[in-house]
Amino acid sequence: MKPDSPHKLDITPHPGRVVVAFAGRIVVETSRALDLVEGSMRPVLYVPRQDADMAAFVPTERHTHCPFKGEASYFTLKAEGREAQNAVWSYEAPLPGAEAIAGHLAFYPDQVEIRQG
Repeated sequence: MKPDSPHKLDITPHPGRVVVAFAGRIVVETSRALDLVEGSMRPVLYVPRQDADMAAFVPTERHTHCPFKGEASYFTLKAEGREAQNAVWSYEAPLPGAEAIAGHLAFYPDQVEIRQG
């Protein structure tokens, strides 16, 4: 991102623990989450992939592009006979200014249960 851009990304460590559950199954437990605030949008939690139960994550063909973060790839969550299509995204090679979210996952909050504490 250009330093003179009015668009700003703030990435900071999330205070406390984060648990993400889908279909009653815990798919992430971490105390290493990041909060990403992009402009005036709501904060988004990004959790380290190392703290996720990746057996519940199935890569999909979907990709989107953000001019400030780069190309996102998506995952479908599968657990307990249920699935949530493209409910998770990740930036494998984020653009400059967003490097901290490399190797992290973010979730659509209406598709999972996110507990913070």
